[in-house]
Amino acid sequence: MQRAVLDPGVLVSALITPSGTPATLLAEVHAGALELIVSPHLLAELENVLRREKFRRYVDLDAVEDYLALLRRDAVLAPDPTGQPSLRSADPDDDYLIALAQGERAALVSGDSHLLDLSAEAPIFSPAQFLAL
Repeated sequence: MQRAVLDPGVLVSALITPSGTPATLLAEVHAGALELIVSPHLLAELENVLRREKFRRYVDLDAVEDYLALLRRDAVLAPDPTGQPSLRSADPDDDYLIALAQGERAALVSGDSHLLDLSAEAPIFSPAQFLAL
């Protein structure tokens, strides 16, 4: 079974665009065809983003709570990485995602260009690329 870390941006997209590719990836998780890896840091970042007022036009806070509970139920909770990844991003705040994926031997799925720029050196894919696998 494939294992993947979906970055918070992909997880946000999956919630607010139910017909999009990120939502299709989550459907694969729920069907048992994909193992989603999360960490406390990733879940906290996701929750922080989804609680922002600008997302109320897409989802209410009850839907955010339900979504987070669903992720906690269906994903594999890995510990937060403690070391630096062997590969560094242009955005140091995203290095934990690389370290999490490396530590869990999982692909990293992101829409962020600074992470996708590293795809020649590590298994980092856009949602569409990963779905095509």
